[in-house]
Amino acid sequence: MSRVAFLGLGRMGAVMAARLTEAGHEIRVWNRSAEGHRRLAAELAPGVAPPKAAATPAAAVAGAEFVITMLADADALEAVLFGSDGAAGAMTHGSVVCDMGTIGVEAALACARRLHEHGVVFLDAPVSGSVSAARAGSLSAMAGGPVEQVRRIEPVLRAFAAAVRRVGGPGSGQAMKLAVNSVLHMHNAALSEALVLAEHGGVDRVTALDVLAGSAVASPYLGYKRAAFEDPDGQPVAFTVDLMRKDLKLIRAFAAGSAAAVPLADTVSAVCDTVSDAGFGDRDMSFLAEHHRRHPRR
Repeated sequence: MSRVAFLGLGRMGAVMAARLTEAGHEIRVWNRSAEGHRRLAAELAPGVAPPKAAATPAAAVAGAEFVITMLADADALEAVLFGSDGAAGAMTHGSVVCDMGTIGVEAALACARRLHEHGVVFLDAPVSGSVSAARAGSLSAMAGGPVEQVRRIEPVLRAFAAAVRRVGGPGSGQAMKLAVNSVLHMHNAALSEALVLAEHGGVDRVTALDVLAGSAVASPYLGYKRAAFEDPDGQPVAFTVDLMRKDLKLIRAFAAGSAAAVPLADTVSAVCDTVSDAGFGDRDMSFLAEHHRRHPRR
């Protein structure tokens, strides 16, 4: 078993940290607020003691072989690693930082350079999958970084990830995650439009979802988001519209810097801006459909 520091106990991070704890790793956790620690405690199996909580990122990483971060964005990661009481200066030489959030390619490359100065290896290994997939241990991790370090951390990540794929060197994990999320967000937007279009033709929502699920456009996404599309006000938030906006901003920025054409991402980004500006930025991404119902075309 490994000594692991886990920084960031949001919806996904709390589940990941719980699975690591249950797997028997020596875990120390940090979160900016007490709410994250409550999330983690609620995710643990009965009888499993919560891992030790640290007061600062620096205290959390002392003596750790691996530091896993699951934070909202690049600014949050920079603050946790390099800010006051940040983790970078307290890490053991030769340890590995594995960031599993979506921070963008440039931010990942910058972190890799800065941590190298501290004698620490940085892996960008964002995950694909829902909170329920993390609970089931079926996330997919896309890792960018040195081959030997990806192999070294893979047994740890297997606590919550069924697949750990090295996709290339530093930054490539983020590039692959942006590609995956590009398809995901476009699929969500298309499904939202299609569902409401069918409803305008007199098809009830459940029937429309049944037909879509049995058609050529059926997908795992439709399966695990179906309840949210059926009952937008009654299901918990899994991934917000504003997080979609963040991803799409990263996708478009990377595309602009690499001369890749992403006209569909541009369009979906504008849709998300409209939904967020209408006051629904904190709602689940499936709420795009509900927004279309409430704001029909004039």
